[in-house]
Amino acid sequence: MNSNIHSISEADGHAPRQRGVHKGQQTKAAIVDAALGLATQIGLEGLSIGALAEVMQMSKSGVFAHFGSREELQISVIREYHHRFEIEVFEPALQHPRGLPRLRSLFHHWMQRTSAEIDSGCLYISGAAEFDDRPGPVRDALASSVKTWLAAVHRAVVQSRDQQHLAKETDAAQMCFEIHGLILALHYEARFLKSTKSLQRTLQGFEQLLLRNGASLT
Repeated sequence: MNSNIHSISEADGHAPRQRGVHKGQQTKAAIVDAALGLATQIGLEGLSIGALAEVMQMSKSGVFAHFGSREELQISVIREYHHRFEIEVFEPALQHPRGLPRLRSLFHHWMQRTSAEIDSGCLYISGAAEFDDRPGPVRDALASSVKTWLAAVHRAVVQSRDQQHLAKETDAAQMCFEIHGLILALHYEARFLKSTKSLQRTLQGFEQLLLRNGASLT
């Protein structure tokens, strides 16, 4: 009986602390969500503790306490963006068989996400412009996220070649480079030049790239 009382007593003591931790995590997640919304509009460099405090209707010290620095806030935003990117682009592709079906799915969802970001902007692209010549943890976090994603695309190309969906002499690194180039061109043409044919041209470019590397017509 004493043992049970001791257990109940411990649980009662821990419950408020657990609720406090949970609430703190929820608050931090809400701040990161708001920060991501701002970053896609004004860039990572435009983020500030003061601006977020105003959006969240919190004190600057309250926002600062969750991150400790503006740099850590920017890194948290990059991680959240990458997490959402994986959910929207990478995870759906895993539902398809290895090889060309998966590669097509990756590109289709990547293109969909890029199209949806025409008005708001892509954090990977805008972040690269902001931090390409600025060494440091923020640039490292951004570059790491992009490299992780491109490595996934490269694997999909290699698997397509291994499954004989592409020619055995396919240069996977070159093909991955060209796929990335199509997405960058789509974003630039649609967002900056306001081209109404950018999506069509991107799809056409992808299909031609597949054909040049031995894929059969769908």
